[in-house]
Amino acid sequence: MNHEPQHPAAEGVVVRKRRKGIYILPNLFTLGGLFGGFYAVVMAMNGRFDMAAAGIFCAMVLDSLDGRVARMTNTQSAFGEQMDSLADMVSFGAAPALIAYEWSLKGLGRWGWIAAFVYCACAALRLARFNVNTGVVDKRYFQGLPSPAAAALVAGFIWLMTETGVKGYDVAWVMFAFALYAGLTMVTNVPFYSFKDIQMKKSVPFAAIVLIALGIAVINIHPPTVLFGLFVLYGLSGYALYGWRRFKGQQTSVISTSTDEPEERGLHK
Repeated sequence: MNHEPQHPAAEGVVVRKRRKGIYILPNLFTLGGLFGGFYAVVMAMNGRFDMAAAGIFCAMVLDSLDGRVARMTNTQSAFGEQMDSLADMVSFGAAPALIAYEWSLKGLGRWGWIAAFVYCACAALRLARFNVNTGVVDKRYFQGLPSPAAAALVAGFIWLMTETGVKGYDVAWVMFAFALYAGLTMVTNVPFYSFKDIQMKKSVPFAAIVLIALGIAVINIHPPTVLFGLFVLYGLSGYALYGWRRFKGQQTSVISTSTDEPEERGLHK
């Protein structure tokens, strides 16, 4: 009776594991956003601050798309999350700080680079906190001002002043205040609406499309003024929401439940 294995050829054969790769589509958007931040720094070095601000806003658009594209195509990955965070640090942390310093803050001496560094450091702290708190924060809100919106405050102000012919040294202290406000608001516990509960796949009333068209038309009237105004309102909306919740006696924290740090909930009231 033959007791040889039925598949002798399988013996000694090395089974190669499938090589891990990365998803190209969402990471293309992330790289595009990274290029927007890099482009903004290069334009600022060449004195083209209007183009530098435009680079930041382009990075914002691409940053808002990479996550949605990954979810819609089911191509989320740990690599993509880390890549997105690093790109955000460049585009919305280092780039706005360097542009603001080059445009205006360097005229303030040490106060100028301190303001730029505070903004850059707060952006790093904001992104690090976001990464570790992903599982415990209410998805409808951001904990602190999101870094793209903070960058929009800084870059939007520079863009508006450049378009109206105002020189950076004339508004250096105003830029100083904007940099500190944007930076410090990123690391507060103030809730800012995230718009993540808006479902792109669901049908909407016809009026919603009309309103979107009207919004695009209004932005085209004068993009620097309209976009800067919108982000100023958004930058203040968190404090308004925080004050309203405090007035109503509601919980102001966006921390839901934490298993790693059980006392954390009480620290953010």
